[in-house]
Amino acid sequence: MLFDLRCPVCSAPGAAPCAGCASQLKPAPDLPVPDGLDDLVAPLSYTGVGRELVARLKYRNARAVLPALADAIAALVDPATVDVVTWAPTSVARRRERGFDQARLLARAVARRLHRPGRALLQREPGPPQTGRSKRDRINGPKFTTTRNAPRRVLVVDDVITTGATVLAAADALRTAGALVVKAAAAARTPLKATDELSDAAGDG
Repeated sequence: MLFDLRCPVCSAPGAAPCAGCASQLKPAPDLPVPDGLDDLVAPLSYTGVGRELVARLKYRNARAVLPALADAIAALVDPATVDVVTWAPTSVARRRERGFDQARLLARAVARRLHRPGRALLQREPGPPQTGRSKRDRINGPKFTTTRNAPRRVLVVDDVITTGATVLAAADALRTAGALVVKAAAAARTPLKATDELSDAAGDG
């Protein structure tokens, strides 16, 4: 079956993203790994075209970009250091509203490339979404519980890392459930200046 593949940013046919948009992507900012994680990787900066790519997946279900994002994430992860890939789930309300969970889609694609199982290990407790909240409010949430005992080494995938609050909360729940090593990965990471100026919709993390 043939699909009309188009760039989710500019709608040019042939690739997602197209060569022109891909040339404008910026690498993730060189920021420290937050305390509570054993590693954190992201290929892109959540600015410009990188922001548009992730936002189109997150808000418009533009799944054509999944292979490129998953390839870029997987290239930064040593599969020998991971037992299971999981994700930081969005809220039930958001999943119902959108009809999908972008972190789940991304995590399963990354898991296939790492040849590791992709499993749902976390459940998000009720609470406000991270998008659009102040930096202070983001740091205080969200909350996760585990759905099963966690393997020793877990990779948690999210779409965007902003303050890191989401993946840190996920890591805390996983360690409580038995994980010894928790690494995080995302498609993009927000530059430090932008995290201090949270005045519009950024990532869930």
